[in-house]
Amino acid sequence: MEINWDVFIVILVVVLSARLGSAGDIVHIDNVAPKRPGCSNNFVLVKVPTWIEGLEDNEYVGVGARFGPTLESKEKHASHTKLALADPPHCCSKPRNKLTGEVILVHRGNCSFTVKANVAEEAGASAILIINNQTELFKMVCESDADVNIKIPAVMLPQDAGSRLEKYITNNTMVSVALYSPKRPAVDIAEVFLWLMAVGTILCASYWSAWTAREVAIEQEKLLKDASEEFLQVGAAGSSGFVDINTTSAILFVVIASCFLVMLYKLMSFWFVEVLVVLFCIGGVEGIALIITVLQIVRVPNLKVGTVLLGCAFLYDIFWVFVSKWWFHESVMIVVARGDKSGEDGIPMLLKIPRMFDPWGGYSVIGFGDIILPGLVVAFSLRYDWMTKKSLRAGYFVWAMTAYGLGLLVTYVALNLMDGHGQPALLYIVPFTLGTLITLGKKRGDLTTLWTRGEPERPCPHVQLQPLEQKE
Repeated sequence: MEINWDVFIVILVVVLSARLGSAGDIVHIDNVAPKRPGCSNNFVLVKVPTWIEGLEDNEYVGVGARFGPTLESKEKHASHTKLALADPPHCCSKPRNKLTGEVILVHRGNCSFTVKANVAEEAGASAILIINNQTELFKMVCESDADVNIKIPAVMLPQDAGSRLEKYITNNTMVSVALYSPKRPAVDIAEVFLWLMAVGTILCASYWSAWTAREVAIEQEKLLKDASEEFLQVGAAGSSGFVDINTTSAILFVVIASCFLVMLYKLMSFWFVEVLVVLFCIGGVEGIALIITVLQIVRVPNLKVGTVLLGCAFLYDIFWVFVSKWWFHESVMIVVARGDKSGEDGIPMLLKIPRMFDPWGGYSVIGFGDIILPGLVVAFSLRYDWMTKKSLRAGYFVWAMTAYGLGLLVTYVALNLMDGHGQPALLYIVPFTLGTLITLGKKRGDLTTLWTRGEPERPCPHVQLQPLEQKE
C-alpha cells in the first residue's frame, strides 16, 4: 500500500511540475544561422503600427532580419513613413516607381532577401517590408558568403498582414507605418506578485505542516507514557495521515515525469488542453490551496530524500528545457508550458499573472512543481526546528526560506536578462536551497541527523523495558 501511495504522489508532482517563464520570446539568438560582418543581428520581434488616411489602424508584428541597422526601441522615436508598393512586386530589379524615403512593401520570392534590400535601398526606400508566403514569420538570413552592407531596416510580415496592407495601397488609400522593437522592462509588477505568491504559499504550508507534525508527536508521546504494549502494537499499525517520500519515489520522478511530459508534447492540442482543464480546473486561489494541501500531506522524512528528489528535478528541468532541443528541435518543456501546439495559453497546472507594464504583453508564469518540490524541503526544515525546539535564528527554516526566495529572484533576473527566453526555475532554486541547508548543517554539526533521521531521537521507555521482560 505504501508503494501505491508513493507512486500516486510522484504522479501528482509530475502533473503539477512545469517550468517558470514569461509569455513568448522577443529576441531569438540563433547560433545556427550564419553570421558575418553586416549580417549578425539577433532576430527580434518588431511592432508595425499602421495609419490609414491619417487614422490609426491595426498594429502588426513582424520579425527583423539578420542584416540591416537596429530599430528604435520606443514608438515616439520611430517616424511615421508612407508605405509604397513595389513595382515589380518582388523587388528583384529596380522599381519603376520613384521612391523618396518611403517604406517599400514587397513580396517574398524570386531572389534573396539581401538582393531585395539592396535594390530597395538603391531606389531610395527608407525601409523594406517583405510579405511572407505563409501566415508564420520566417528568419531572413544572408544567403551568400559575401559581406553585407545594408543600411535600411528589413522586416518580414505574415501573409495576412501584408495582404491587407497591399489591398489598401492598391485601392489608392494612403497608408503610413512606423517600425520599432520595444524592450521588455527589467522588472514587471507581475513578477513581484508571483514571487510573493510563491514565497507566501510555502511559508503558510510549512507552518501548517510543522504544526500538524508537532500535534501528532505530542499525542504520540502522551500515548507512550500510559499505553499498554497491546495498545502500542495497535497504534503502530495505524496511519498518521502523512505520506513520506522515499529515495525510490524520488528517482522514479524523473522517469514518470519525462514520460508524462513527452505525452503532453505529442498529444498537445486544443481538445487535450480542454481535457486537462476539466481534470485540473484550478486557477490562482485554487492552485495555491492545492499546493498548501499537498505540502501538508506529503513529507520529506530527511535531507537525504530531499536531496535526491530536488537533484532529480534539477536534472529533469535542465534536460527538458535545454537538452531536449537537440532531439526535438525545440524546448519540449517550454512548448508544453506555453501550449504552442494547442492554440491555448498553456496547460492549466501553473500560476500566471498578466505582465502589466510589458509592451509585448503576455504572462509571467510559475509551475506548481517549482513551488511544491522545494517547498517539501523547506517544510521539512521547519518541522525539524520545532521537533528540536530550535529558535528561528538557531534553526534552519529562516535560512531555507530565504534561500528559496533568493533562488526565485535570481530566476526572474535571468529571465529578463535572456529577453524572455524560458528559464527552468529549479536550475537556480535547487542550488540555493540545498546548498544552504547542507552547508549550514555541516557547520553546526547537525548534518548527520538531518541527512539520516530528520528528527531528534525520542526516548521510549516501553521499548527499553521489552528486552528485560523477554529475559524474565
